Amino acid sequence: MNALTDRHRERLLGYALIAPVAIFLAGLVAYPFLSAIYLSLTEKIVGYPAHFVGLKNYESLLESGRFRIVAWNSAAFTVGSIVVKLVIGMAMALALHHVVRGNQFIRGILLLPWVIPTVVIALTWKWLMDLFRGLINVALIDVGVVRSGVHWLGDPTLAMVSVIMANVWRGFPFFGVSFLAAMQTVPQELYDAAAVDGAGGWHKFWQITLPSIKGVVAVVTLLSTIVTLNDFNIVYIMTRGGPGAATHIFATYSYELGIMSQRWGLAMAASLASLPLVALLIVAVVRYLHREEE
Repeated sequence: MNALTDRHRERLLGYALIAPVAIFLAGLVAYPFLSAIYLSLTEKIVGYPAHFVGLKNYESLLESGRFRIVAWNSAAFTVGSIVVKLVIGMAMALALHHVVRGNQFIRGILLLPWVIPTVVIALTWKWLMDLFRGLINVALIDVGVVRSGVHWLGDPTLAMVSVIMANVWRGFPFFGVSFLAAMQTVPQELYDAAAVDGAGGWHKFWQITLPSIKGVVAVVTLLSTIVTLNDFNIVYIMTRGGPGAATHIFATYSYELGIMSQRWGLAMAASLASLPLVALLIVAVVRYLHREEE
């Protein structure tokens, strides 16, 4: 009985100690979030009072052809970026996992894109892809691949590829370092036993490495998906959502509606449009991790 009482007291003490921080964080996150939801249900134009309109803003977005383009662009940008970052990050982790000499130095160099400010990265890639002075076009012309500069940021398809490339360069080190850290926790005995059985490199990767780090892969992919969906800086600095609406994503479209058109209610509805998808992804990953622990 005394043991149960002591355990109950310890639990209450733990709740009491964490309560101030929990309340502060709840207020810091909950108030802006609930305010955003309320604002998305109003017709709010700068200089005029807000009027509650219910789901009218969401209905307007669903009926808008431009919003459908934005939704498709957001999906293409996010999926394309995540897949490439996943592949490059895994290759980086596998390479570094087998490098003994110079591992720390190489890891530090590969981390540079992740620590450089996003604005600097976006401006650098914009310069690299400039039609007339861009280093990529100059190099392609010098080696005779093309006769004139490629309009990387002026062609709808190439513009999307360009912003994906910039996002990948910015984000692949996060994947690589996270995967490498997970790989280093896999017991070496598993690889030694597989080698005795005659397993090759690919067999070890598919049967040992990947199953052992799949939890980390799921979490890293989820976090990067959330960040990529809201990657305003790279897209806005490089293309401003253009040409036309070819690279408009939720973040830049919300900026256009809220800052350029001063329609805050509609802008907030557009920014919250990806929330159901993100919520589903979070629930799916959490359930997957719980199932793995069991």
